[in-house]
Amino acid sequence: MFFNDRHRQRLTRRAFLGRGACGLGAVALASLLDPGLLRGADGKAQRWKGVVNPSHHAPRVKRVIWLYMAGGPSHLETFDYKPTLAKMNGQPMPESITKGQPIAQLQGAKLNCLGPQHPFKKCGKSGQEISTIFPYLGEAADDIAIIRSLHTDAINHDPAHTLMNTGSTISGRPSAGSWVWYGLGSDSEDLPGFIVLTSTGRSGQSQPIAQRQWHSGFLPGSFQGVHFRGKGDPVLYVKSPDGVSADKQRDVVDATQALNKLYNEQVDDPEIATRISQYEMAFRMQSSVPGLMDLSGETKETLDLYGTPGGDGSFAANCLLARRLAERGVRFIQLYHRDWDHHGRIKDDIPVVAKEVDRAMAALLKDLKRRGLLDSTLVIWGGEFGRTPMAQGNGRDHHIKGFSMWLAGGGIKGGITYGATDEFGYNAVENTVHVNDLHATMLHLLGIDHERLTVFTQGRYFRLTDVAGKVVKGVLL
Repeated sequence: MFFNDRHRQRLTRRAFLGRGACGLGAVALASLLDPGLLRGADGKAQRWKGVVNPSHHAPRVKRVIWLYMAGGPSHLETFDYKPTLAKMNGQPMPESITKGQPIAQLQGAKLNCLGPQHPFKKCGKSGQEISTIFPYLGEAADDIAIIRSLHTDAINHDPAHTLMNTGSTISGRPSAGSWVWYGLGSDSEDLPGFIVLTSTGRSGQSQPIAQRQWHSGFLPGSFQGVHFRGKGDPVLYVKSPDGVSADKQRDVVDATQALNKLYNEQVDDPEIATRISQYEMAFRMQSSVPGLMDLSGETKETLDLYGTPGGDGSFAANCLLARRLAERGVRFIQLYHRDWDHHGRIKDDIPVVAKEVDRAMAALLKDLKRRGLLDSTLVIWGGEFGRTPMAQGNGRDHHIKGFSMWLAGGGIKGGITYGATDEFGYNAVENTVHVNDLHATMLHLLGIDHERLTVFTQGRYFRLTDVAGKVVKGVLL
């Protein structure tokens, strides 16, 4: 009673008003703040079902796997071949295109054309033009929709990452994965609904990635993405110490939860509610994560398909793990590969990083497809922006006016190229797609109307697509 009496005097105004809101309204609020506060008859936490329940419309997919190429892949060496740029290699860029345009590091420099540094070829029955640096992906050309007309607002890495991940260049907004988890919940009982995996390439063109790119922002902290390590234990301290059984661990968790709940009854703090939820999730992960990382059930053919034994921290190993996470009901899986910032040596270095991702991402599509998972999964590939058609020495600068990404999976028209840039690859000129449009399309495929998934905070309603966004119907079946 000492704990209860001592903290009874600390009843906050929010807690007092909350207690006055009796009945179903209070229960609903509690469930929004923390699903772990509502428990079934067996005493176990009930899985978060999401605020979009039922869906706004029939969903085409259940989950998202986002293959995020951090650093800004050059569209001109990957998915957008430009014959005119090739012919004008070394000649001045037309001033009519570049005058008054935002440029990152080439301000005041002589702007000369840099032609595509690697050849393209027509792939698949669809004849999609894909760079030869992606031979494996070329075999999957009929499964992907290439969008050549992306554009964004931020010309430097960090704000561009923030926009691509949160829909705004303003830090502190919830990430896309947090919005999806909050909106739809998770199909997994014992894994987070949003998991992040990272890998780094070998060519030394890496930019840092801040953990706030998968933060929950103003949503409850329980919806923050969980970063899994690619080598060793994916989550530190996930194993119980020697001599501590699961029953003993359960006793510790239950006692801690009881104290947290007792305190939360007095102060009604959402962060305490989040802590309660996370303790419970951490306990369940102690039994689920070891099984997730046990690859003994994977065939040699599957490991050879991805080109990895698994657990080595590579992008390939993370792709295999992404498939296993998808099978276990994780809602949003994001894989960052850092090595795409080619200000120099683009001809020599981009094949290196392409080789690190090509086989694995093609294997992921094939593996999902043969297991019947691709039709219920949206796969997204791309970075935060593209690269300039103008040379920066023997590399390319940041570019925001036109770049490429691709989509695959449920509801996506495979084997099409959507949108276009001009003959130099500078401006998106046909069926232009903003980052907010990409997010709106992703949510649409998940059964969410992007204008209706909102949270009221700081005096107004916020959403992933901020105040813009339209569904890109041209890539949908």
